[in-house]
Amino acid sequence: MARALFKAWFVDFEPVRSKMEGRTPEGMGAATAALFPDKFEVLELGLIPKGWRVCTLGDEAEHLRRSVQPESIEPDTAYIALEHMPRRHIALSDWGFADGLESNKFAFNKGEILFGKLRPYFHKVGVAPLDGVCSTDILVIAPKSQKWFGFVLGHVSSVDFVEYRNAGSSGTKMPRTRWADMAHYAITRPSEPVAAAFGEIVRSLVDSMSATIHPSCTFATLRDTLPPKLISGELRAKDAGKFVEEIV
Repeated sequence: MARALFKAWFVDFEPVRSKMEGRTPEGMGAATAALFPDKFEVLELGLIPKGWRVCTLGDEAEHLRRSVQPESIEPDTAYIALEHMPRRHIALSDWGFADGLESNKFAFNKGEILFGKLRPYFHKVGVAPLDGVCSTDILVIAPKSQKWFGFVLGHVSSVDFVEYRNAGSSGTKMPRTRWADMAHYAITRPSEPVAAAFGEIVRSLVDSMSATIHPSCTFATLRDTLPPKLISGELRAKDAGKFVEEIV
């Protein structure tokens, strides 16, 4: 849903085209429609909505390089590696834990964007559902202003952007992309009210998605850990309730 809406608003410019034809943009309220112009102009990237401008991804987003030493990471900290990230799906519902990590990692916060820079053609991009640490083969990206969250997520998770970075990645067997190159990606920047309106919609979708992730992960954790502990005698039945409360 987020990708389809992003394409309609910021790639195909459907609301602008609708207004040019004297129509109300389909599925859009009057207040939101009023945020869009009703004509185009020609700039560096071609035909774009009047009043919008051309900039780069780095103008609206940043790479949050929070390096952490393994000895300073709590064992029960959530850990996300590339193998935990699905392809072409922004929902991240799998992760491990930091117990046993031996090298530096990057810290991330809930709601930040994780982009797999190793073999970018795998298209591993998602929104962190919780705080944690990740492999250094993952870039932690965030908008410079939360009003631009949806807009930034729409770009970095798009097929066009992933293909752009794959074509420009370095290395033959293990190609990697870099934030320095990603930041130069040219984009059409809408007005701030349009970006904010889109961001609110996407944030609502992401929050709903996250709300379904945690119960599923909690159930999976209980399924995988509780029975073995009871069978081995490591945990007594009378203490199972307390164990469940700690997991939840």
